[in-house]
Amino acid sequence: MQIKKLCIALAIYSLNILAGQAQSTVILEGRILDSKSYPMEGVGIYVKELGTGVLSNQEGLFSLVLPEDLIYSLKISHLGYRSQELSISTGTGFSPFLEVVLEESEMSLQEVVVNGKNQVRELRETAFPVDVVDGKSLHHTTLDLAHALDRVSGVRIRENGGVGSGMNLSLNGFSGRQVKVFMDGIPMDNMGSSFQLNNIPVNLAKHIEIYKGVVPVGLGADALGGAINIVTQTYEKSHLDISYSFGSFNTHRTAVNAVHVGKGGFVAQVNAFQNYSDNNYWVNVDVADINTGQYFPDQWVKRFHDTYHNETLIAQVGWVNKPFADKLLFGATLGKNYAEIQTGARMVTVFGSWHRRGTIVMPTLRYEKKGLFSSRLDLSFNANYNLGSEQNIDTLNRRYNWFGQYKTYDGPGGERSRTLYKFRNNNGLTNTTLHYHLDEKQSLTFNHVFNTFNREGSDELFPDDARYDQPRTNTKNIMGLGYQLRDHEKWGASVFLKSYNQGTHYTQSYNPSGQWGDVAYLDMDNSFSKLGYGAALTHFLKERLQIKGSFERSYRLPETEELFGDLINLSANIDLRPESSYNYNLGLNYWSDSKQSKRLNLSGNFFYRDSRDFIRARLNNNQVMQVMENLGNVLTKGVEADLRLFLKDQWQAGLTMTYQDLRNNTKYEGGQQTVSILYKDRIPNMPYLFGNVDASYGLDNVKLQGDRWNIGVNLLYVHEFYLYWPSLGSDKLTVPKQISIEMESSYTFGKRSRYQFTIECRNLMDSLLYDNFSLQKPGRNFTGKVRYFFL
Repeated sequence: MQIKKLCIALAIYSLNILAGQAQSTVILEGRILDSKSYPMEGVGIYVKELGTGVLSNQEGLFSLVLPEDLIYSLKISHLGYRSQELSISTGTGFSPFLEVVLEESEMSLQEVVVNGKNQVRELRETAFPVDVVDGKSLHHTTLDLAHALDRVSGVRIRENGGVGSGMNLSLNGFSGRQVKVFMDGIPMDNMGSSFQLNNIPVNLAKHIEIYKGVVPVGLGADALGGAINIVTQTYEKSHLDISYSFGSFNTHRTAVNAVHVGKGGFVAQVNAFQNYSDNNYWVNVDVADINTGQYFPDQWVKRFHDTYHNETLIAQVGWVNKPFADKLLFGATLGKNYAEIQTGARMVTVFGSWHRRGTIVMPTLRYEKKGLFSSRLDLSFNANYNLGSEQNIDTLNRRYNWFGQYKTYDGPGGERSRTLYKFRNNNGLTNTTLHYHLDEKQSLTFNHVFNTFNREGSDELFPDDARYDQPRTNTKNIMGLGYQLRDHEKWGASVFLKSYNQGTHYTQSYNPSGQWGDVAYLDMDNSFSKLGYGAALTHFLKERLQIKGSFERSYRLPETEELFGDLINLSANIDLRPESSYNYNLGLNYWSDSKQSKRLNLSGNFFYRDSRDFIRARLNNNQVMQVMENLGNVLTKGVEADLRLFLKDQWQAGLTMTYQDLRNNTKYEGGQQTVSILYKDRIPNMPYLFGNVDASYGLDNVKLQGDRWNIGVNLLYVHEFYLYWPSLGSDKLTVPKQISIEMESSYTFGKRSRYQFTIECRNLMDSLLYDNFSLQKPGRNFTGKVRYFFL
């Protein structure tokens, strides 16, 4: 608590001092062109006196907010071009627009500064173990964000079925909520079921950052083993991006991204997307006739109760590049979804009428300002509050089998638990980041995330049931303070502290009299407070050979669904303890000269995790739902590699591989003196060897000037793994080896690649694919997509 008070006091003290230094600002805008007057993207514009800079966008445009009545030195540089240094005065005679033409350079790469690299390259060269997916290169595909991530080394997306099904993301041995997901640096903890990675189109993302193990302070959250940050499109110019796809199992997807940039910095943006699917694909199961009991093993049947659809609208209006704000945006995220529930945690459980509805109603506020009070201080503030609701509808007293047969029983009841329970989770979140530039090489970052949860609901079937009136509240306070030092030519370092605080209020039922039906509730409170820390270091052994290492003592606080359940397939466990881990990473990156016709990118990473009170999913006692539990000690060791080869602008191929060895390192359980039979067992239901191989070929000017045809193939391999603890029982059940092949072909034409047509095939070999306690995924399926882009 003393650390917490000290951090708050330092932040307030700094702001009070800097407030006296406030001054007026001006906006400098400009365009960067090459010698042929074509706009240049990714050019670095660096302000020496401020120690900060920006990159030009795809139209070559940039914008800087500068304090008034001062003189600045601008360094403008890009890989393979001669750098320029300009002196700019923001006093009398200030010109608000600057046009710069860069000439190609014959100088060696050693003479080009790092500021000229594009944003993706800059991220990869930081001290943190991070991969970056270029979202723009995938906008022609039918991928959602989850399946785009599934092609990254160390990442596995595990789904319960088809479109809209529950999903679990695994990253270097950590999975589920151990890996945090952000959108533009804002945690997605409270988005609800209408907003999850496998129903968001990849067109929404400019790029995706994947932090493996150690996470920067600026992404404030209790991430135990890594984080995913989805960076969305920006607001430089008005544009429209609309796409529609249709595929197998009556699947429809639509995405619209419309941005209007008006005079005076006014912007309005709408992102809208919808997904619909019958999900009526074939599965292989054992079936018993519901009337005669006759057993039919190894049957191919269609899923018959798995329709899913969702509709989401993200709207923002406000101002950008103004003296009072770089971004001031007011918005709302609105959405709804409908999901029929076909199975329980395993496929032996079948449902035919149970379904769920959900909504998201979330007002948002976003404010960013560089040069707040002082030219060295930057502020970012985001806030949202989800007023959406969820409802379970289970009112038919029936039992189904996979043939679609059912038996109806007399009296009230349900397929699992008769209910019309409707609830709101009342999630609120604020995320505040202060970034202070000490000089060109040093900076300080302070981040604070505050999250609230309060589940309230009722069931019209049981209006007087006291259990629905019981409190289920949770609050989190996570603060971080970091110091960064970077020599752009040779090395960089970062050290940080994080404070984790959580408070939970709930009730537990008990029988005060011992008589049947006598129920009372006892108020309970849990609290947790810990301090984490870490460091990251990188060094360039050669111009294009980088080594990086990092360490973190991290904590992950139990999520509300883990504590209180999701009321579908996850049971509550209020006794869950926070988990902690010592995380170590050692990585190596190499990339060849980008101007050569043959280019090679190679990266490798070794990771080591020593985790305590490790939270993992298991089947509950009757094996119809999952429940989260603590496992005393889990040791994870692994290695991953990513190899990518480019040949001119036509061919490219890649290979990713991940091996992760998760072992139960709990020697004694429950205070016993004998060694646990599960000691040193591999953690079950967790893939430990998997990878991707992909290749693509592109050809320009096929039919029309400026058009492009592209064809690509991707192969996913997952080695077999144990479904249950290997030391328990004589029958070692495994999830078999899986190989899935995907193919795609696209054709793009028109000015600025305005029109795109794509056709894809997933699971080309119609393989039997499993995930999550052997839940089967779709067989061979086809999708066609059309896209229109106007700028």
